[in-house]
Amino acid sequence: MFQFDVDAAIFVGSVLLLLGIASSKLSARMGVPALVLFLLVGMLAGEEGIGRIRFDDYDAAHAIGTIALAVILFDGGLGTSVRAIRSAWKPALSLATVGVFITAGLTGLSASFILGLSPLEGMLLGSIVASTDASAVFSVLRTGGTTLPERLSATLEVESGSNDPMAIFMTIGCIEILTGKMEFGLDLLGLFAMQAIIGTASGLGIGFASVWVVNRVKLDAAGLYPVLVVACGLLSFGAAAVLEGSGFLAVYLAGCVLGNKRLAYQRGIRLFNDAGAWLAQIAMFVILGLLSYPSKLALVAPQGLLVAAVLVFVARPLAVFVSVPWFRFNWREMTLLAWVGLKGAVPITLAIFPLLAGIENAVLIFNVVFFIVVVSAVAQGWSLSLVADLLGLRLPKEPISPVTLEISSLQDVDAQALDFTVVPESRAAGHLVKDLALPAGAVISLIARGKQVIPPHGATRIEPGDHVLVVVRNEVAALVTQAFAERTELPLDLPSMTPFPLRPTATIGELQEMYGLQIDLPADVTLVEAIRSRAGAKRLMQGETVPLGPIALQATVVGANGAIEQVGMILLPDDPPEIAPSPSEEPAPAGPAEEPPPQD
Repeated sequence: MFQFDVDAAIFVGSVLLLLGIASSKLSARMGVPALVLFLLVGMLAGEEGIGRIRFDDYDAAHAIGTIALAVILFDGGLGTSVRAIRSAWKPALSLATVGVFITAGLTGLSASFILGLSPLEGMLLGSIVASTDASAVFSVLRTGGTTLPERLSATLEVESGSNDPMAIFMTIGCIEILTGKMEFGLDLLGLFAMQAIIGTASGLGIGFASVWVVNRVKLDAAGLYPVLVVACGLLSFGAAAVLEGSGFLAVYLAGCVLGNKRLAYQRGIRLFNDAGAWLAQIAMFVILGLLSYPSKLALVAPQGLLVAAVLVFVARPLAVFVSVPWFRFNWREMTLLAWVGLKGAVPITLAIFPLLAGIENAVLIFNVVFFIVVVSAVAQGWSLSLVADLLGLRLPKEPISPVTLEISSLQDVDAQALDFTVVPESRAAGHLVKDLALPAGAVISLIARGKQVIPPHGATRIEPGDHVLVVVRNEVAALVTQAFAERTELPLDLPSMTPFPLRPTATIGELQEMYGLQIDLPADVTLVEAIRSRAGAKRLMQGETVPLGPIALQATVVGANGAIEQVGMILLPDDPPEIAPSPSEEPAPAGPAEEPPPQD
């Protein structure tokens, strides 16, 4: 009998997993967040669905949900750049604390009135649904095809990854007071401080220690490196939780540390964790869907809609407009932040806490929370692109990320291999290899066309449908990716005062074509000619830099005879520092200049 149960569980689990994968494909076509369809799969498989599977083990659901959330948050941290954290941590922290408290208070007040709950029970419900859910935000922003301004997107992602301690603190605090185990006062503040401090220390400490271990341990099997990294992430969660801190905050911060350091087998680690996050999302939402009963959800639908309306249209907007106007967001950006208060697995998982604690109205709270999550995911997740368009905040899609092949397992090798699929709209399509204006440190090593392998030469033409393998130094990978992007995609936006080395014979037209730049010079002017025309008739010194609109060109290597042997391109920020030629010389008018003296 035991063997039969295990076999049946494997069969049913695999079928549900396959249905979850199929629904993720369907979600992209329908524009509905994948988590909604995962929940639907679980509900259809449940006791009141066509699957007739009875599942009411809240302890098991809580355990599965906790592990899945840890994996999702860890993967989210791996994908969060230091640049995003630096630009967004202040508004994100404000939203994760003050914003969550305001959202919980207003939602809880309305819930106690609408559902007939006590004020503390209403506050418990408000606390459960107050946080923005990481799994929902990562799913919609990273895989939903909607590109938002970088700082706005970063704020949403960092907020969703860091606001769980506040929501958990408030949820546990309300439960402790309702069950008589704690009184309102300093004990609650101590609980919050402990959650945040221990979670932060555990995440950062184990994160940095994990980088040291991964880059120094010599494992016999390359496949063990991703497993080692996941184990380190889960260790940060477990250590924080055992010490009564926030495991969710710890695992997210550990992921941020590991994701921004060079690691051995880095590409394999990222792919492994991405697959794990998808598996965790499917498993978690399907399991939570199995817990629900559509008939019970229908009974609370009128009240649930009212509470959801207060949450979406009153509580979250007010929380945003109180929390972030000090951080230079305009009204359009704050409106979008207010709308993207997505709910997901965290509220449903937290809604299990009152059931486990035996709170009087726990079943009502669980059903209303489940209903609110479905409404939020459908209404807010589905309409994100539309609202971003109406507010003028949706950006053209980013360049398609190439397939990255690891050329070495050593963390100190500063290179990678990128496999680009050339589409008809690609900037590189139809150009000769020699005309691509690729930076130094990028070499096209192979072109696969149909069943043929073509060794590339300068006169080889890149055709749509080609697979182009480019070996690049890491520092110029983003520049090379832009050269193979579609013409309709975002122009180059990589401000850097570090010169990207280019061929001196590359032309202004090639730069405009490959990188979407707008430079006020004739297309046939070479980079050397551009520098000489702007620098004037004086003898050029090595390091001479001249501005050209969105970029500056630098004579990075100048020979003894004055010939420019290497040119660097500097990508200037929106408000670039003024770079001018020497005051002793007046710049010559733009245009072709005399040929440089021949090189020795």
